Amino acid sequence: MASTGSVASVMHVRVPIGLPEPTYREVLEVLSEVSPVVQAVPPGAAVVELRGALRYFGVPPLRLAETIRVRSLARLSVDLRIGLAPTWAVAATASALAPEHGGIVLVEPDQVSDFLAPLPVEAVHGIGPMQARALNTYGIHTVAALAAMPLGTVQRLLGGRAGRVAAERARGVDPRPVTPKALPMSAAVRHRFAQQELDGAAVRARLLDLVVELASTLRRREQIARGLTLQLDFAAGTRWSKTLRLSEPSAHDEDLRTAAYRLMDAAGLQRGRLTGLLLRADDLVGAHAAAEQITFDRGREMRLRVESVADRANARYGKGTVGPASLLRKAA
Repeated sequence: MASTGSVASVMHVRVPIGLPEPTYREVLEVLSEVSPVVQAVPPGAAVVELRGALRYFGVPPLRLAETIRVRSLARLSVDLRIGLAPTWAVAATASALAPEHGGIVLVEPDQVSDFLAPLPVEAVHGIGPMQARALNTYGIHTVAALAAMPLGTVQRLLGGRAGRVAAERARGVDPRPVTPKALPMSAAVRHRFAQQELDGAAVRARLLDLVVELASTLRRREQIARGLTLQLDFAAGTRWSKTLRLSEPSAHDEDLRTAAYRLMDAAGLQRGRLTGLLLRADDLVGAHAAAEQITFDRGREMRLRVESVADRANARYGKGTVGPASLLRKAA
């Protein structure tokens, strides 16, 4: 069995479900004040390598976790669920067992086996529901039972790679390093229709709704998109997807709407029964990284000013307070 390390130097952090993305980013900033090695795992988690921080601050892992939790509560009113362990998987398993409204679970290196042994196999980070059901079918319900099985047997039950990962996780082994990583360079919004949708006008109206939501998200994050992807889900279980490169990086409603409508037109819908839409902004960069193009279109300048006013109104009074007239009529 591989060593789990000499100290609980990996911290797995979970934020409350549904936490707005701007606040999630602020949580990441709090984590980065303690360690520069922070890996975002959106939408609601992060992993922090503490080894260097432990040497620098000269305090035990629990003290660092307590400091982070207090700072998050004081600054953001966000209570975190934190797991501390020698490896990523054990720390993630521990954070899932922390109290729902925030708390810390510490697993020292010499406690890993005792910590994991009584848990149901589905509680271990890295073992999915389907794998857990397959193991349960063969009478393997606890991590202790899984850890006692020969690797070859586990692989016959779950498959080669999945079996190896499950066997390692049951023994507390996880060689993955924590790699500094910010939020992914894309953003997506999705809508699922309550029933199969045939009305082209209704689909286009819903697409406009997604455009407004996506553009607002990008502007709030101070990012702009270089590409846009539209995905259509059909009743038969089929899926259509196409990506369009924008002529200029943008986060404006007008530009994203034009691109989204072009993508919808390219789909060539006839009587396809749609069950869902996904709109994704790709290849994002910081808004300040691209030069704003000079324009002599006074109409566009006015629309961008209105867009800015709408953003401020929606931020103050709630999402959807101000928006395109067609969407407001639809809501009425």
